[in-house]
Amino acid sequence: MTKSSLAQQIAATLRRERTSRFLTQQALADLAGISQSALARIERGDRVPSIPLVERAFATLDLQLRVTVEQLDAHLDAQLDELAARPLADRLDDLPLDRVLERLGDLPHLLTGCTAALIQGVPVPVDGIDLAVRWRDSARFTAWLEAVYGQRWNERWGDYGGLRLEPEEPGEHRWRTRYGEIRAQMCDELPEAIEVKHRDRGYRVVPVGVLELTDPRTASLLQRWRSRAAG
Repeated sequence: MTKSSLAQQIAATLRRERTSRFLTQQALADLAGISQSALARIERGDRVPSIPLVERAFATLDLQLRVTVEQLDAHLDAQLDELAARPLADRLDDLPLDRVLERLGDLPHLLTGCTAALIQGVPVPVDGIDLAVRWRDSARFTAWLEAVYGQRWNERWGDYGGLRLEPEEPGEHRWRTRYGEIRAQMCDELPEAIEVKHRDRGYRVVPVGVLELTDPRTASLLQRWRSRAAG
């Protein structure tokens, strides 16, 4: 079943506002007078929730909903345009990339996904660091996640926590850490890589051409950006 874009936007906004106030789902649910399971359903974004329920959750955060209409995915187009107008160095400064890489040390890895595309000059939005990590380095990667206070994404809760960190455990390879969100592509061998240099630092990344063939999320954004650039 295709998820509703509206439900996902409500889910992402509520989750962002709740976590920015350092509230757990249970804490916000108690304040709003609703059940934690109801709040979890809203934050999962599986379906459009009850509007009164959503309004109650936002009101507890001293916020209210506003409804507007726009061209389909106009917010994404605006984001692509804004990123394209900014120097690459500024876009990289928005990410905790160097701190993550320094902390990873000699753990074998590559940058992949939207992170790799951004480093190669493509103005795509990046909301976390995308890594490729070998399965045989899983134990070291798990130790690293523990060191940076990682919490595993819990699809059932629509939130982080409540799951074991190890990539071998069932669930999406997505963690919240002290450096923001980390997403991992676990693989038997690291993909083909190239090195891209910025400010005297080299970044080993999966080439854009490979990403277009292997990463649907990144490929979709690349196609959208190219269509806008050509238009």
